Amino acid sequence: MNQLRLLLGGLLIACSSTMFGQGAKNIVLSEVLTNNTSSIQDEYGRHEAWIELANTSFSSYNVRGMYITTDRSVLDKQMSAPERIKRMSIIPSGDDRTQMGARKHLVLFCNSNPAQGKLHLSVPVSISEPVWIALYNGNGVELIDSVTVPALNADQSYARTKQGWSVKKAENVTPGIDNFTEASESKVTKFKREDPYGFAMSIMAMGIVFFCLALLWVFFTLFGMVMRHAETAKKVANAQPIKPITKTVEKTIEIGHKTSNALQEGFDKKGIDMEVYMAVIGMALRQYEDDVHDVESGIITIKPKETGWDDEYSQMTHLHDPFLPSNHNAPTIPTTPELH
Repeated sequence: MNQLRLLLGGLLIACSSTMFGQGAKNIVLSEVLTNNTSSIQDEYGRHEAWIELANTSFSSYNVRGMYITTDRSVLDKQMSAPERIKRMSIIPSGDDRTQMGARKHLVLFCNSNPAQGKLHLSVPVSISEPVWIALYNGNGVELIDSVTVPALNADQSYARTKQGWSVKKAENVTPGIDNFTEASESKVTKFKREDPYGFAMSIMAMGIVFFCLALLWVFFTLFGMVMRHAETAKKVANAQPIKPITKTVEKTIEIGHKTSNALQEGFDKKGIDMEVYMAVIGMALRQYEDDVHDVESGIITIKPKETGWDDEYSQMTHLHDPFLPSNHNAPTIPTTPELH
């Protein structure tokens, strides 16, 4: 029974030590400021060097009993734990702020006296030279985190960032808060800050109005041109229809062809036939001079008209005129069309 109790006790202690060690590994050095002239002050209004710790986990952890040192001699693995602890400064208990919540930060003052406060450590920090800083677990043996801080100008800090450690300017130092915090502002707030009197807003508003008016002017100008051309084309189509003109041209070509054939036939017959054709042409010219036709501009009107020329030559029946009725005895001379 006693052996069983000893075994369970050993397992409990081992598990507790493992959990303690895993929790301690979530505590890291986050930011260091060695030359404090105008940064944060302690409870007495003094500017002292400070070290910031950060809890990277999402669970709480109490850092009391952990050690901070700037003495590189503790890296000697042959050194005993009590001897190593003598060269370190312990984070005292008795202050609720050592209970670090998830993703929280804790600032510890260095080059100080622990009697001045629970967060004051006696660990020495050089102002003008690079300094090595290490965080050890409560056993004084396990190294949790360490960093070598270069010599910094006044109020500059050495901080852990996403890209690694880097020097931050005095105005960018963030004691007690996340180093990755970025100031953000809405677009409206930024616009008000950059244009407090509204000049840019006025110019932009007027520019938009004038741009819209210009677009409307271009649109209606083009639209008016299109409508004017469409109206002109409509008037032309109504005044001179294409189809009647085409039919007139076709009819003129047909009459010209028939007249040419008739004249050619008359010249081939010679004698009286030639005289008859000449008479027909002369009578047609006479009608043209006497304006026996309508005078529509641009339109050729063809109207058959009896001229009476066959009364004197009724005996000339040896020619057949395809343009006259079958019961009409007349020469083969076609009816004279009116051309104008």
